Amino acid sequence: MDKPEVTTQDSTVEEWTRALAESTGSPGGGAGTGLMLAVAASLTSMVAGYSEDSGRDDGGEAGRIRDRARALRGEALRLADDDASASKAFGAAFRLEPGPERDEAIRNASLEAAASSAVLGERAIEAIDDLAWLATNGNRALVADVVVAFGALRAAVAGARTNVSFDLGSLRSAGTSLEQVREQQPELWAAVEKLNAATDRIDTLAADIDHRAAPTGAA
Repeated sequence: MDKPEVTTQDSTVEEWTRALAESTGSPGGGAGTGLMLAVAASLTSMVAGYSEDSGRDDGGEAGRIRDRARALRGEALRLADDDASASKAFGAAFRLEPGPERDEAIRNASLEAAASSAVLGERAIEAIDDLAWLATNGNRALVADVVVAFGALRAAVAGARTNVSFDLGSLRSAGTSLEQVREQQPELWAAVEKLNAATDRIDTLAADIDHRAAPTGAA
């Protein structure tokens, strides 16, 4: 009897992390990246909710941030499941017998997986501005939650960057050089550089408020 499918959207935390702990690769690091983005979005929504302007029907900018964060939480979980599906295809391609069919399968699976991670990374980058706004204008009593959210968001960005890069590098197994990958997939190649820059920005933003969030641990 087949085991029921474990998904990021529908499984409990216990079920999902137990599946992640297995040596199956699905869910794997890519799905974990999506989960970290969902955590960051959830914390952003919470802090924004505590920061809303009660004198405005829409809650002001904090209210709009909360709405975006709520939508992102759901999308991040869906993207995590998309990545898990891409990981299955990726693993299946590498299990094929050497030959043209295997090379083509690796190429298709690698590009699909890279594209999936790039979308996830782009959503994570889009979330930075809202969290930065809360770091400056949000409820100051929740600054520690903002720093934790930055940590989760950084994990999402760094995970997406690494997965896109790794998947593009896997094209070498299909006989493509890195220079050819760069020429043939300029948008995915550029996504890696964009995600690198986003990681640096998150580090700067988090460092700017760390003294408020953790005063006893400040250097």
